[in-house]
Amino acid sequence: MPSIDTARFEELLDLFRVDAGERFDLADHDPGWEGDEELPKKDRKDLAEELLEDGIEALAESQELLWASDRWSVLVVLQAMDAAGKDSTIKHVLSGVNPQGCRVVSFKQPSAEELDHDFLWRCAVALPRRGEIGIFNRSYYEEVLVVRVHPAFLAAQRLPGFEGTGDPGAAFWADRYESINAFERHLVRNGTLVVKFFLNVSWEEQRERFLERLDRPEKHWKFNAADVAVRRRWQDYRHAYQQAIAATSTAWAPWYVVPADHKWVTRAVVAQVLVRRIRELGLAFPTIPEDDRAALAESRRELLAEQGPG
Repeated sequence: MPSIDTARFEELLDLFRVDAGERFDLADHDPGWEGDEELPKKDRKDLAEELLEDGIEALAESQELLWASDRWSVLVVLQAMDAAGKDSTIKHVLSGVNPQGCRVVSFKQPSAEELDHDFLWRCAVALPRRGEIGIFNRSYYEEVLVVRVHPAFLAAQRLPGFEGTGDPGAAFWADRYESINAFERHLVRNGTLVVKFFLNVSWEEQRERFLERLDRPEKHWKFNAADVAVRRRWQDYRHAYQQAIAATSTAWAPWYVVPADHKWVTRAVVAQVLVRRIRELGLAFPTIPEDDRAALAESRRELLAEQGPG
């Protein structure tokens, strides 16, 4: 099995992080990246499998620490174009965690009740509790992505001072980015680690995945005719992602732009980034007070001395 030194691996993970204030251009991030070029391709795939397995095991351990310490929660935000692999990434990366401490929430078209609140509300009420890992499959970022490409959706939100159906202008979107940044900073200050991934799939690969869904009857259920309509606006969506990531990758909640053309790359990267970010919290099992330790010792003595029922 191939191996990689720790320093080199840390460098590779840092390739995907968008640091606050740095110049960000989505075109600089290759969706088809296939791993460390110092290794043959077969070894890269073997290494990715090893890193995924390691990540699955480490996440299970981290979840137990999260639950036991009861200080932090983890919010994983997954955003991507259609067919980038969000669902399969969740399925594989989180396959080892305890379902009792993990919840996946998908956000679709907002309901009438959700439209009666501010644009962050429906996500705020779905946040993970302390000790939990929460995964947002799409999120409040749809409000600066889909809504930016289709500003007519804003009419349904009945915002003060906005009556039309056209683009409200740069200042409006800047205000939304500011609200998102403040929301995430509030979460981090109050014990929620926010880890954000954009799964970066290429135009060509998305087409191949759509065609596979159409050509295989068992995958027809995954295809929606609206997906092709969205694809026609590819450049508009890419521009919206470009603007949103640049404006909301902060020191407290940075974005990770992850190559998504090869699922074995995507899963390994997401797993290892999550492991690293959770380990940075410095979690530990809670210590037991002296009085409680004495009670535990007494319980142990009693159990050892048992002679059986009756």
